[in-house]
Amino acid sequence: NRFDDPDSTLAENIEFLPNSEGKKPRFTDFEGKTSFGMSVFNLGNAIMGSGILGLAYAMANTGILLFLFLLTAVAGLSCYSIHLLLKSSGVVGIRSYEQLGFRAFGITGKMAAGIAITLQNIGGKENLTLILQLGYLGYTSGFSLSCMVFFLSAVIYKKFQIPCPFEEFSANSTLAHAHSNVTVNHAHGYHNGHVMVDDSRCSPQMFTINTHTAYTIPILAFAFVCHPEVLPIYTELRNPTQRKMQHISNISILIMYTMYFLAALFGYLTFYTNVEAELLHTYSRIDPYDTLILCVRLAVLTAVTLTVPIVLFPVRRAIQEMMFPNKTFNWIRHVAIAVILLTFINMLVIFAPNILGIFGIIGATSAPCLIFIFPAVFYIRIVPKDKEPMRSTPKIFAACFAGLGMLFMIMSLSFIIIDWTTGSSSALGGH
Repeated sequence: NRFDDPDSTLAENIEFLPNSEGKKPRFTDFEGKTSFGMSVFNLGNAIMGSGILGLAYAMANTGILLFLFLLTAVAGLSCYSIHLLLKSSGVVGIRSYEQLGFRAFGITGKMAAGIAITLQNIGGKENLTLILQLGYLGYTSGFSLSCMVFFLSAVIYKKFQIPCPFEEFSANSTLAHAHSNVTVNHAHGYHNGHVMVDDSRCSPQMFTINTHTAYTIPILAFAFVCHPEVLPIYTELRNPTQRKMQHISNISILIMYTMYFLAALFGYLTFYTNVEAELLHTYSRIDPYDTLILCVRLAVLTAVTLTVPIVLFPVRRAIQEMMFPNKTFNWIRHVAIAVILLTFINMLVIFAPNILGIFGIIGATSAPCLIFIFPAVFYIRIVPKDKEPMRSTPKIFAACFAGLGMLFMIMSLSFIIIDWTTGSSSALGGH
């Protein structure tokens, strides 16, 4: 078949790294060509996504200090999680997340990892690519991050341009039309045909607890998931070592941590309790034809689109591992998976009522699995007991880490389901 590639060493199909005869496979056996800086851009690009749009909403429902604490905690735990992944992969020389699952728990672990990766990336980004290698993508990753810097700059600028209380856009002064423009029921008066927001709503809160606080950890977890992309980026790193890749991960997470906090802070200080789950949608309530915001929308769309190769790489391999584990590379299947993913995601975007539901469910299910639970249990199972006994400090920490992930998942899902069933989520209206 002319569409079949007999060379099983194509990047997307390699499960184990090349190694010399009789030697244990290691990452250093693969000749990576990606520089340190490009790898930082690639991983930062993998972290960044639509999750940044929900962070101001998360801050509005936790307060500035509580949000900062939770953001710091999730970022730090993500770094530790990557440390566990790198140590596990170093023991067995495996370059894919789902293959670590297979090594740890057989087909069950492989399927669980594959499903979690698929859900996370379908929920987070639109995916379509024919690319087989990741190395040169640092250039598009840099441009993508530049688009998000533009988004952040616009959010900061708008904070000093939009007054509080702000006036919502209204085409006429009729009560019915004015009412249709109020989505969060915080308005208390009218002025020249515009809806005015109560001044008492314009003071920042340091600590806040309400029914929507339950979405905070899922949104943060959703925003920091990059773990399925770590191993492919590690493999293509020039002169790779675990310490070097951990350093890359720490820098990438620190950069995104800074961007996330600034975007959340200035988005929150612009709209306070009126901020919606999708930050850019809140700006359209003031002026849907604002040129700067329209440009920002385009920039965010461009940034998310340029993350496609980084993100699709593991999700498509996860699907192939689950459905076609013993098949050689085939271009028709390769393209078909991408087209089906794109079609499904477009339908999801069209028919999903809002972005908060996606943040909540994906962030409370697949994200804790990929960040907390899977790396910890893979580490416990893969690292030999003669090297690290079950009662050793690293494995005890890993077990506690997995337990923390389970706790986050159960608590978040419970509160979100309660919020849905009571109908108290004002943000769940159609956007």
